[in-house]
Amino acid sequence: MGLYYAVTYSPIRRTLVFLAGSTLILYLTIPLLVIIGRAIEEGLIEQLTQPTVAQALRLSLITTPISTLITIGLGAPLAFYLARRKVHGRSIIETLLDLPIVLPPAVAGLALLMTFGRRGLFGPVLAQLNVSLPFTTFAVVMAQTFVSAPFFIRSAQTGFVGVPHYLEESASDLGASNWQVFRHVTLPLAGPSLLSGVILSWARALGEFGATILFAGNFSGRTQTMPLAIYQALESDPGSAIAIAAILIFISFLFLLALRVVTHGRLAHPML
Repeated sequence: MGLYYAVTYSPIRRTLVFLAGSTLILYLTIPLLVIIGRAIEEGLIEQLTQPTVAQALRLSLITTPISTLITIGLGAPLAFYLARRKVHGRSIIETLLDLPIVLPPAVAGLALLMTFGRRGLFGPVLAQLNVSLPFTTFAVVMAQTFVSAPFFIRSAQTGFVGVPHYLEESASDLGASNWQVFRHVTLPLAGPSLLSGVILSWARALGEFGATILFAGNFSGRTQTMPLAIYQALESDPGSAIAIAAILIFISFLFLLALRVVTHGRLAHPML
């Protein structure tokens, strides 16, 4: 269980802490509540039936699970390797893996375009294979994976590092194979961190904007995800923009709530 330490404050300090905390909470929550209120006034349910809104919602709900599955498939083995092996140049590798977290999304989109675009590094090879990646739905998936994968890798690596080695060794001594040890010991104990990484990665992919608009464009029904639909609708249909924003707030809230549940469950069981 987590430990909480009581700190004694004077009345003045308590008042200052309360005012500072309340101000920040209100500043962070009131704008979001305003969007939700306006969405209800604009007829949220009716806005969801608009073709632009429905297409953007459908595309986001299709591409983000795909990018998340790609991230898990490629990132989990890498995270396990980094957690369990001595790797030369570990600091450089981990810094490179974390770099997309701090890079401006526009830089990520430009980097993808310069690498996989028609005139990019792999452009001639892709052209010979009759493959065009930019401004396609798969380009959306690539952009989402690029910016969201580091969140999963970092969390998964932390989870694998936190698994007590003596438990794995005990299972091996009892005759369990490496796969059985991983499946029945390592994976369940690292599970909360893996799940946290999945939630963070999925949420980041859902909110991706800059890399997507540069590498995939903003084509309705093909590359226009929910954040891009907000950007376009602000000029011509503010009601739709507000409705999409409200949906993103609701989905993001559910993601973060799930993350809190997973995290609190892990803290409640120190062995996890």
